[in-house]
This record gives sequence, C-alpha cells and structure tokens, in this order.
Amino acid sequence: MEDPYGTAAIRARVLAAWSASPARFREDANTEEDHARGGYRDRVVVELAQNAADAALRAGVPGRIRFTLRDGVLTVANTGAPLDAAGVEALSTLRASAKRDETGSAGRFGVGFAAVVAVSDEPSIASRGTDGAVRAVAWSASGTRREVAAVPELADELDRRGGAVPVLRLPWPGDDTDLPEGYDSAVRLPLRDAAAETLVRRLLDEAGPALMIALPALTEIVVDAGEPRTLTAAWHRGEERRGVTTGTVTIDGRTWHTAEARGTADASLLADRPVEERAGWQVRWAVPDGDLPPAVPAVIHAPTPSDEPLGLPALLLATFPLAPDRRHVAPGPLTDFLIERAAEIYPALLPPTPRLLDLVPGPVAKGELDARLRRAVLARLPDTPLLPVPARPSEGGRILGDDPAELAFVPADEAVLVRGRDTVVVDGPAALPDVLAEVVPDLLPADWPARHPALAALGVRRLSVADVVDALAGSAAGDPGWWRQLYAALEGADREALTGLPVPLADGRTVRGPRGLLVTDPRGLDALGLRIVHPDAAHPLLLRLGAVEAGPRAVLTDPATRAAVAASYDEEDPEPIWTAVLTLVARARLRPGEEPWLAELALPDEDGEPYPAGELLLPGAPLAAVVADDAPFGVVDAGLVERHGAETLEAAGVLRTFALVRDEDVIEPEHHLDAEEEWADELGEGFVVPEFTAVRDLEFVADWPGAFALLVEPPLRAAVTEPVRVILADGRNATVPSYTAWWLRRHPVLDGRRPGELCLPGDLEGLYDLAPPGLDPELLRALGVRTTLSALLAEPDGAAELLDRLADPARTVSRARLRGLWRALAAADLDVPAPTEVRAFVDGEPEVVPAGDAIVVDRPDLLPLLAGQPLLFVPVEVADALELPLGSEEVPGSIESAGAPRPVPDVLRAVLPEAPETYVLHEKLVVDGVAVPWWYDAGTVHASDPAGLARGAAWACDRWSDRLLAEAALRDPDALPTLLAEAEL
Repeated sequence: MEDPYGTAAIRARVLAAWSASPARFREDANTEEDHARGGYRDRVVVELAQNAADAALRAGVPGRIRFTLRDGVLTVANTGAPLDAAGVEALSTLRASAKRDETGSAGRFGVGFAAVVAVSDEPSIASRGTDGAVRAVAWSASGTRREVAAVPELADELDRRGGAVPVLRLPWPGDDTDLPEGYDSAVRLPLRDAAAETLVRRLLDEAGPALMIALPALTEIVVDAGEPRTLTAAWHRGEERRGVTTGTVTIDGRTWHTAEARGTADASLLADRPVEERAGWQVRWAVPDGDLPPAVPAVIHAPTPSDEPLGLPALLLATFPLAPDRRHVAPGPLTDFLIERAAEIYPALLPPTPRLLDLVPGPVAKGELDARLRRAVLARLPDTPLLPVPARPSEGGRILGDDPAELAFVPADEAVLVRGRDTVVVDGPAALPDVLAEVVPDLLPADWPARHPALAALGVRRLSVADVVDALAGSAAGDPGWWRQLYAALEGADREALTGLPVPLADGRTVRGPRGLLVTDPRGLDALGLRIVHPDAAHPLLLRLGAVEAGPRAVLTDPATRAAVAASYDEEDPEPIWTAVLTLVARARLRPGEEPWLAELALPDEDGEPYPAGELLLPGAPLAAVVADDAPFGVVDAGLVERHGAETLEAAGVLRTFALVRDEDVIEPEHHLDAEEEWADELGEGFVVPEFTAVRDLEFVADWPGAFALLVEPPLRAAVTEPVRVILADGRNATVPSYTAWWLRRHPVLDGRRPGELCLPGDLEGLYDLAPPGLDPELLRALGVRTTLSALLAEPDGAAELLDRLADPARTVSRARLRGLWRALAAADLDVPAPTEVRAFVDGEPEVVPAGDAIVVDRPDLLPLLAGQPLLFVPVEVADALELPLGSEEVPGSIESAGAPRPVPDVLRAVLPEAPETYVLHEKLVVDGVAVPWWYDAGTVHASDPAGLARGAAWACDRWSDRLLAEAALRDPDALPTLLAEAEL
C-alpha cells in the first residue's frame, strides 16, 4: 500500500524512541489519556470544527463542515486546505502544532485532535490533495497494541497498562478514501460504544450560533444525525473605531451584534506562558437581538467553550491562556490584560436603546473571572457615551451636582450619546419625559424604564416626580400651555409627590401647590388678589390635587376674597373690591346671612362715606322702624341699590331685617353680642357649641311688637325657638335655650314685662298674668312664657316659683284649684328652700298664712280637734320637705271618756276582712275635751256610733276609701249583698 504521508517513518521513529525509553511510551500514553479523559473529553465536535475553520482559513475559502452520524460512525467533512505530511506528523505528535505560524488560526498547540480518542479507537482522515488525488491516513488502537507487543522492551509496560496504548502516536496509510461531494477532507470516527454515541449526539445537538461566532471562518455547518439541520452565517464587518471593530453576523436569520479587537501581546505578558504560546491576542463580544438562546453555553470561550462561567448576557470569545486541564483560564498577566481589553470593548456592543439596560452587568457574579469582568466593565460604563438624549444647547446651563434643586432648565435640540453620569431619568408616568425634554437637558427618552437597576450602574441619576416638582419650582419653564401639557403627562403620578406642583396664575405669578387655587374665568376679579389658575394651564389634574373648579360661590368664599373684604375698609378706593364682590354675590345667588363675613365689606352710605355692610340699612328697611333713633346704623347709597339690587346688597350683609350670626364649634364668647359673656358663663368652662346661631342688634330695639313681627319670620324664628346643643366639659350633652331666647327672657320685651312673668291661657292663669294676645305660642314658649303647670314644675326652680306664686296674696286661687296645685307639688321634686308663707285652708277657704301656722293633716280623726286652724292636706313627705308641722304632732290626743270593748260586727267584717277583731264603744267619745265620732290610738279603734266605727275600722286596715260602704252596711245589714254588688261595678 502506498504511504503518501510517510507514516512508516513516523512509526519507526516513535517505536525506536519507545524502545530506547519505555518511560517515553508510558508518558505518551498517559498524556493522550489525560487529554481524552480530561480537557478534551467532550470537545470532539468543537475541535473538529476548529480544525475545519483553520483549513478553510489556510485555503482562503468559505468554511463549510458537515457532521454525519450513521450506524455508529461519525463522519466530519469540511472544505479547505488538504491534509499534508506535516499535518499528519503534527496530529501524531503531542503538543507540536503545524499551525504555530498561522495568523488567525483557532488551534494553538496541536492537541485538539486528541478529542477524537474520547469516542473512537480507530480514527481516520481522507483528504483531496492539490493534485485532486484523495489520500487517507488512519490511527488504530489495535494496530498500535500489536506493534507495541512486538517490542520486548515494552511488553511488560503494555501488560501493566492492561493493553491501553496511545492511539494517535502511530499513523498508518488509510484505505477509506471516500469523500462527501463538495468537501475537501473528511474525518471518520467509528464510535467506541453506545456511551460514545450518546455523547456525540448530545454534542451535535448543542452545536449552534456560539460555534459559528467562535469560528468565523465557517459559513455553514450541517448536522445530520437523523434529522438534518443547517446553520449558516453571514458576517458584515462594520467600521473600526479606536481599534474596535463592530459588525453583525446573521445566523439562521437571527442577527448578532459583534465588537472585537485583536493585537500582539507584549513579551512581558507571555513571560509565564509556554514558548509556543502565540503572541497574538483577540477578544470578540457578541449579543443577539433579544435574549441569548438557551443552547448557548453561559461560559467564556477561549475561543472554544471553557468551564469558566459567564453571567453577562453576551457571548465572550477571547484568547485567554488555559490551564493544563484545558478547561479553565490560567491566571497571570495575559489574563489580566485580556480582562481589561474585554471590558474596554464591551461598551461598543451596547445599542443606544433600552435593550442596553439588559446588557449591563448585574452585581452578582458566577465565578471569580466573571466577577473581574463585571467590575472592569462596570468601572467603564458611567464614563462611556452610551445613552441617547437631546443635544445640549449651544448656550445655557446643564444638569450639575446631585441635588435636583440644582437643575438648570434650558431648551433642547437633537439626540446625541452622553455619559451615564451626565444623564437623568424621570421615574414617573410614561408621557412625562416627552414633555420635560423641552426643558430638562440630558433626559433619557420615555421608553427607558426609570427603575431598571442598570441605570444606577451606568451612573444615571433617577429623578422622582417629587424631584421634578421641586426642580420646576425654581424655573421659569414653559408658557401656560406647556404647563397644561405637563399636568396631562403627570396623570397617574403619586398625588403626595405633586403637592408642591408649580401652577401659573392668571395674574402672571407662579405658585407652588394646586390646593386652594381657583379654576374660573378671571375677568373682572383682579382687585380681589385671587389665586386663579391661568386659563391656558387649567387641567383636571389640578382639581384632583385640591384646586377648586370655582363657580361664583367658591370664588366668593376663597380666602383671598375674604381677605380683600376684611381689608376693604382701609383701602383708599374700595370701589373695585365692592364691585367685584357684589358681582360674585349676585352670580352666586347668595341668601342673606349665608356668608356673614361679608358684613365687613366697605360700602358707601347715602353720604358716600364708607360703612361696613353689616352696619348699613336698606332704604325703607323694616328694621329701621323698630330700632332706636340713635342706633349705630347708616343707610346704604341709593345708587348702589339701583346698580346691584336690594337682594344682592342684603345677601352681602346690608340690613333689611335683623342679621344672624352663625358659627361652628364655639368655645368662647367672641361674636360681640350683647351680654354674650354672661350667657357663656352660665354654660360653665370648657363648653363647646357645635352649631351657634344668634340674632344680633337686639339691644337697639325700641319697638318690640314690631321687632317680634320680624323675629317670627324664617330664618330668624329658628334662632329663637330652636334650643342649642352644648357639649359640657365632662363630655355630657345638654340642651339649653339659644342665646337669642336667653337674651329675650332677661329683658322686658312683652308689654314691658319679662316673658317669664307671663303665661299662656291654661292651668297657670291667676298665678301669672296672661301674655299679650296675637303672638306665636311656640315663640312665647321659647321666650320663657309659662305654659302649663307640669312644664313649670319640670324646670329646676319651678316648684319654688309655684310656691312663691301661691304665697302671693294678690293672686286668687279657688279651693278646688288649690287642692290640685298641692297635689302637683306633692308629685314634684321639692328640693327647695322652706317657704315663709303658704296658701292653706282656713275653715275650708284658701288663705295665705305664715308657714309655721299651717298644719298638715296627717290623720282624718284629727279634723274635729283642728277646727279653725290653717290646714294643708298633703303627704307627710311634703311636710318634711317644706318644714311644715304635722297635726299628729300638734294635738295631744288624750281620751277622756270611758268605753267598753265590743266585737266588730260580722257585717262590717264582710266589707273589711282586715278590720280588728274588737273595738271600744263609747256612749260619748271625748278627746282633749272635744266630742269626736271616732279615734284611733295604739292600734285600737274607739267609736261612738256606726259612722265612727266604719271610719275607724277603714283607717285601721288601710281601707279608707271603703269607709262609706262600711257605714252603709252597718246601718242596713240586709242591704249588704246589694252594697257589695254595687262595689264591684
């Protein structure tokens, strides 16, 4: 067989070396085994692709490679330079690459081909030479084993190794010269076993964009492991800037953006590296449109995949020096240098769109090398112009410092890229940045997410809505129309952040905070100093922030209007103020008394002199007819009435009738009402009147009948008749007469009499004089005019007042009425001082007597002994309360006649079953020298006739109301059934 690659000579040299030094054989076997089981154990696809890329690069042709897995055999065909004798010798020599002088090749040490031994014991290569002939070379574990076994010096070592030999040290001429059509070379790998085939299938499935980006010489990769798939790559090199070349590569329709640089390493960087380590270095970053495909391994490629994790969302391929395990990056100056170069290149990969933020490294690294890369990248990003903002103006300021208050607002121009540390982003509604772009320099566009953590890493300062509001407060930004655009853009922002939002006013001022501002037509209202939003700036957001969509009433009650009214009396020319206010009053259709503070408005009287409105009377006002001539009122100018109307002036405080004072939560007398302090003193300290209403100017009334004709009209009537709820200091609620009713009660307003001295027709007539006829009873009751006996006694001092009235000799009281009055007193609370005089019965007729002479009859058998004395028929409790003497205590009650005990008749017991068993019968019963019909003493009834017996028995058994029935039964026993039947009716 021909030997086109001189394999026999190679075998002879190797076997001779092994024979001369069996340790050399052992060393070669161990080294190949380390590669196959260590650093290259799962690199067969990558390493063969790398060899194919180098072949295409040498030939200067587009690199194409095809992986075909059939029947346990992996065939890898590629285009490019053919395999030559030097290449065969390099493949058969550990760490002696034939490509060491080739610029741009991926392989560096000639050991990558060892990856085939991880899956195959019989690799072979067929390659078409420049002459068109196809030649083949093969390696074989079994063939090597036979050759080694034939060498006596190696037999023992072969046995100790269990027949394991280095596969790739002894090449043979190959006999498989089949090449797939369109390819220049093919590697054929009969796979060792099922495990090897499983590994190869996995590696073929993982072949993807990363492989093509790592090997740009390849333009096509075909993988056929049952279902063929093809990867294609189209590279487009961009411009080179500062040694960094950017571009794109489209792989299967998906675009990847790349940034790369290359150069020659200084000798000092290679001092700790192997002699044959190439001086050339290269760094390439790649990132796809969208997220990294899941199949792309998240590792550093050096330039093929290593075991160094990479957490950045990009693909990094760099000529990092590898440790002997070929899986990890070796530390040292070259690695340090490449980390810095990678960090310098990475910003060129970042697009000027929000996508950039997802490419900014986060704070958590996946390994030591990843951490160093992150730190190096993050250190450069804030100072790299990456972010698109409107160009700074040719004149004016820019954002300086870290305090939002230092912002200077200037117009904006076209977009440029600026450094992150010079940029701001607004954290607010999406529409806000577009509006602020006109006035805030270096502001990121609206589509950049303000809360993305990458912005902080870029050095971008985030402005909250509150920061923007504070910054705008010191600016002269925008006309009123611009402010309206701003308010529209702030819809949805946190209201608390907007409390100090600047607002342009109609008068040219700009104020902070919409709360309390008025949104209304400002025409004609300049004199009031109102804070009215400029019409061109008005927006619904201002209303939601506390501005008032002000109709005439809201404008009228605005604090500025009130302040203008309060100061109007001191103005040199108050006419503009009263004109504006009266116009608002008319538009608001205000009723008199609704806004009592309007009474301070300065208006001209009939002589043109200014008066507070509340001290002016309308011409011909009813109030003028009831107040005294010297009352401190003027008459409003008739021309003013003609221009604005009497109703408007009355609503503004000018008086037609009495004025009302209204207030809430009153805690002290502060309304300048007559004797108001005394009314408050009666409530005690610490009171609160939740709703206070009072009629003022009562002290100036001269005509009370005329005044009452006014007071009975609403709303004045309610101020008199409705009581007031008061919260006392201890928290209790009390209801008391209104101030107006209280004042009227204390003054002689009813025919020169105080209301409490009079009564309404009813059960108090005679004790009191009747109130004048024709007045409203409810009004009179509110004034304190007496109404009924029960109402009088319900008042705290009512009982004492009734006793005083009864003791007045000028009052006439009938016998029947006196009994009723004493009964009412007996039922009342008599916690009163003892009277000095009382009205009692003398010989049956009412008469006023000294209280000490009146005797309370507490037993009926005393009456014969008290003839001619002033008597009162009230309960003992009344006698005790009023300190009146009892008859039983005033009469000795000595029985001076003799009698005989007798049984109580049965007929009497039929009526009074509880009667005593016996009584004492007297022919003539004498007590204290007076003949009496009966007497009850120490539980014994004494009587001289049937009437006396009936009364004594009834009193003894507490059946006094049945005394007449008992007497009738005693006088006619036969009538008992009829009497009892009648008693049941």
